[in-house]
Amino acid sequence: MPEADLEELPGVGPATAEKLRESGFESFQSIAVASAGELSNTADIGDSTAADVIQGAREAADVGGFETGATVLERREQIGKLTWNVPEIDEMLGGGIETQSISEVYGEFGAGKSQVTHQLSVNVQLPQEQGGLRGRAIFIDSEDTFRPERVDDMVRGLSDEKIQAAMDDRDIDGTPDDEEAMEALVAEFLDKIHVAKGFNSNHQMLLAEKAQEIASEYEDDEYPVRLLCVDSLTAHFRAEYVGRGELADRQQKLNKHLHDLDKVGNLYNAAVVVTNQVQSNPDSFFGDPTKPIGGNILGHKSTFRMYLRKSKNDKRIVKLVDAPNLADGEAVMRVQDGGIKPE
Repeated sequence: MPEADLEELPGVGPATAEKLRESGFESFQSIAVASAGELSNTADIGDSTAADVIQGAREAADVGGFETGATVLERREQIGKLTWNVPEIDEMLGGGIETQSISEVYGEFGAGKSQVTHQLSVNVQLPQEQGGLRGRAIFIDSEDTFRPERVDDMVRGLSDEKIQAAMDDRDIDGTPDDEEAMEALVAEFLDKIHVAKGFNSNHQMLLAEKAQEIASEYEDDEYPVRLLCVDSLTAHFRAEYVGRGELADRQQKLNKHLHDLDKVGNLYNAAVVVTNQVQSNPDSFFGDPTKPIGGNILGHKSTFRMYLRKSKNDKRIVKLVDAPNLADGEAVMRVQDGGIKPE
């Protein structure tokens, strides 16, 4: 989206337009999907003026109206699919992780959630013919899980075909057997992962807003942002809001955070992948008592929900728990030195 002339909107002068741009509202579409309160606080304008600005942006961006199912289908054809590098899982997910959606991966500690976010941060940079989206990744790290050394392992663990395709795409002379070329390729991959550590829930929410600025900055780049990972989504919220008395406040903030993440995915055609912690359900007498935290807010907002659980040795079971257009299913992956692999 090229930078719009915001001064065309009703009630927006040069000073207000500058404030909006400084806060990341650089297009009519980004304003059209904002709330009046959000715009009012950002641009220091009244609620009624903010409502007029949003309405003007909706008309200029042609959003907010009804459209036919055929139009929706045509727009959905722009959605990208990001590979897990495991054909069985990709098939279960209808081709891979979808852009313009929130995919939640939950499981107990050691189940492989962070391994998934690292692997996807690598895979997203591959050419489309190799299952990638030829884009960069944003990684919001709330549990100090990001390890560049792990990215190095996973790049080197790609198949020779994928490595060669990535080298050719980046004009790196060499082959997978050439150590100098491999070091250059790893550096390229790491350079296209934007990492920030979230120190508390408020800071994590701020980083989600900053993610939109990065996505906007690289929108016309040859490697636009195509993946936003949050590992983990709920750790800070769980630690800071304790007890039933604070549950409502926690869920309200979590809801706002999820909408900010979803906005990045929808505006910039990016896949949003969040990991989630779990708790044991004491009321469960049969089956697995493990359930994700976050309540109905997260359950409704996640388009795809996947449950990771440990199996023997390096095996992990990936269960598709919820999806709007796919049947529930299970698949097996292995977590190895070279990354996530098929069984």
